[in-house]
Amino acid sequence: MPIQILMPALSPTMTEGNLAKWHKKAGDKVKSGDVLAEIETDKATMEVEAIDEGTMGQIVVPEGTEGVKVNEVIALLLEDGEDASALGKAGTAAPKLAPAPETPKTEAPATPAATGDAHDERVLASPLAKRMAAQAGIDLSQVTGSGPHGKIMKADIANGGERSERVFASPLAKSMAAKAGIDLSGVSGSGPQGRIVKSDIEAALAKPTQAKPATRPVTAASASPAAGHAPSKDQIIALAGNPPYTEVPNTPMRKVIARRMTESKQTVPHYYVTVDCEIDQLLKLREDLNKTNDLKLSVNDFVIKASALALKKVPEANASWSEEATLLWNSVDISVAVAIEGGLITPIIKQAEQKGLAVISTEMRDLAARAKEGKLKLEEFQGGTFSISNLGMFGVKHFEAVINPPQGAILAVGAGEQRPVVKNGALAIATVMSLTLAVDHRVIDGAGGAKLISAIKKLIENPISMLL
Repeated sequence: MPIQILMPALSPTMTEGNLAKWHKKAGDKVKSGDVLAEIETDKATMEVEAIDEGTMGQIVVPEGTEGVKVNEVIALLLEDGEDASALGKAGTAAPKLAPAPETPKTEAPATPAATGDAHDERVLASPLAKRMAAQAGIDLSQVTGSGPHGKIMKADIANGGERSERVFASPLAKSMAAKAGIDLSGVSGSGPQGRIVKSDIEAALAKPTQAKPATRPVTAASASPAAGHAPSKDQIIALAGNPPYTEVPNTPMRKVIARRMTESKQTVPHYYVTVDCEIDQLLKLREDLNKTNDLKLSVNDFVIKASALALKKVPEANASWSEEATLLWNSVDISVAVAIEGGLITPIIKQAEQKGLAVISTEMRDLAARAKEGKLKLEEFQGGTFSISNLGMFGVKHFEAVINPPQGAILAVGAGEQRPVVKNGALAIATVMSLTLAVDHRVIDGAGGAKLISAIKKLIENPISMLL
């Protein structure tokens, strides 16, 4: 039988990706280690290497396809001795997972309530969906699956197991159609095996007769979204008064940023503490070190080092919340926000508390350059125990950053600027930089946040202590 090549999970949190490019075509010989395809995730483009050897028999998911689910079949590889006739046995459509073995005919069929397998021996369904169906008394053979290859998922049972005319569409296409009021049965699919994908819904939205229900035009009065749901594009246009606009499609990165930041603000109880730091000594030390050691230290390098040392002094702040326990991290891995085309990424300076300023500076420049080229490895931007976001280079004086779950805090760094200060009862001028710490109150109480920001301030205002 042909070997199924599946959409890989390129990170622990990846659920889908875009198949950007195929490096092999049907008929090409494939060796273990050959690059088969390029997969675009929310953060980077990764190369997928072959594990098995053989001949590329069929490309199931063409390049350019978006929203391909993890573990979905994307190609078929013919083993040695197999020819194209073997593909017919596997089916020209995307192969389904093998069905569960049938119960021997000599045994009496188990009742749904007892086993949770109501009519599902020949039905493709997740274990959780089977259990939920059994508990609700739902006949799985009458349920339309929304998962890969029609697999019945938890959401299908949660919707009551109602059977509808089977329409093959990606989850994203279904969501877009639901928000825009589009009947999927009237949409032609351009994806693999006629599957309806995002571009088909966008095309339907461009046609007034399909994009909107004919019985009720979208107006500002009728466009208000349901509570708890983001408004659709049509609703936004109507609420804005139908002005001219240019549409910029949301990239996978932008969608993940939107989802994670919304999740953070909705589920993480933020509080904020702000301090002003005088950085004239830091700027002088930076200038001296750069001259005498041929270095290129930045103010941000000092902030990274100060944050790492402060987190070692206040270890209860280097932590993450979980329902079972508060996790105190034994090393300080600093995620640093870097703006790239279409969004941002947070490469990590690992074990920053153990590294000198020169090493931090060198690593940061390398990580930032490769981040902008999309060449970071997963382990270089996935994770981290604390984040820093610096908008000082844009002249921003003060801002409040959003925590990057599951981290417990993030430091927002403003611009250094000349400000009047009081010294020894008299006015003076100093270069001052504002720092604002956003903290997860579930894991770090107010006193802990205050201790951390105070420790960072002390190190920045006495920068020589970072060299000792």
